[in-house]
Amino acid sequence: MNILITGASSYVGASIYSRLREKYSVVGTYHSNKLFPELEFLDITNQKNVEEFVNSKKPDVVIHVAANPNSSWCEKNPDEAVKINQESTRYLVDSANRINAKFIFISSYAVINHKSVYAKTKIESEKIVKNTKAGYIILRPAHIVGYSPNTENDRQFNRFLRNLVEKTPAIYDTSWKFQPTYLKHITDIILKILKLNIWNEAFEVAVPELKSRYDLAKDILSPFGVDVKPENKNDNSPIFNADLSKLKKLGLPAYTYDEMIKGIVQEVKDYLKTR
Repeated sequence: MNILITGASSYVGASIYSRLREKYSVVGTYHSNKLFPELEFLDITNQKNVEEFVNSKKPDVVIHVAANPNSSWCEKNPDEAVKINQESTRYLVDSANRINAKFIFISSYAVINHKSVYAKTKIESEKIVKNTKAGYIILRPAHIVGYSPNTENDRQFNRFLRNLVEKTPAIYDTSWKFQPTYLKHITDIILKILKLNIWNEAFEVAVPELKSRYDLAKDILSPFGVDVKPENKNDNSPIFNADLSKLKKLGLPAYTYDEMIKGIVQEVKDYLKTR
C-alpha cells in the first residue's frame, strides 16, 4: 500500500509518518521545515502543484495533516486560513478522486459547536472530504499530548519537555477542563483502519476523562521531579464531552487517561535517553 502524508514535519504529522513508514511505502511532504531528509516539498495552496504531485505519486491513501492550527493566527488572517486549511483540502480531495485514492483527514474537536475561523475551515473541509469517492475517514482529535519527533513546534507537550529539560517554570491553568487526545492514539487508529478497511466514518479521538492543563503537567512531569504549580486563569471556554462510542462500535483502539499518562511517561523516558 502506498500512502501520501501531507504535513509530515508537523507535530502530528511527524508522529504519523514515523510509524507508518515502518509498515507501508510512505511519501511525506513538508513546506518550511524538512524534519526528515527524504521528505518532499509541496505547496498545498497551489492547485496545479497538488494535482501534479498526487498524480505522480499515485497513493492508495492520502492522509491530510498539513494545516495552520493556530486559532489566533486564523482569526487575524481569515483569508489565508481558508486558503491553507480549506482550499488545500479541496485540491487534495479532487486529486485523490482522479486516481481513486482513499482519504484520511485530521480534523479537529473544534468543529463541535465552535464559531472560530479555524473551526469553520475544518467544518467546511469535512464537507469536502465527504466527497471522496473511494472512501474517507475523518478524525477529530482534541487537546493533543504525547511525544513527536517534532519537539520544536509550540505544542503543549513540547512545553512540558522544555519544563523538564530547560528547567522553565511549570505553571499551568486549573480552570478549563477538556478530554485530552493521546498523539499515539491517532496513529493506532489509522493503522487499525487500514487493516480492517473501515471507511466513510467520522469520529472524535480522546480519552473519556476531563482534565486540565495542570492535571496533565503534574501527571507527566512529577515522575521526573518537576514541581508543577497551579494557576487559575478563570478560563470559561466551553467544555465538551466527546462521543467516543464509535471507537468501540468499530473495534478501534481506545485509551483511558491513566493508560495515556503511563504511555507518555515512558515516551519521555525514552526521549531523555537520546539526549
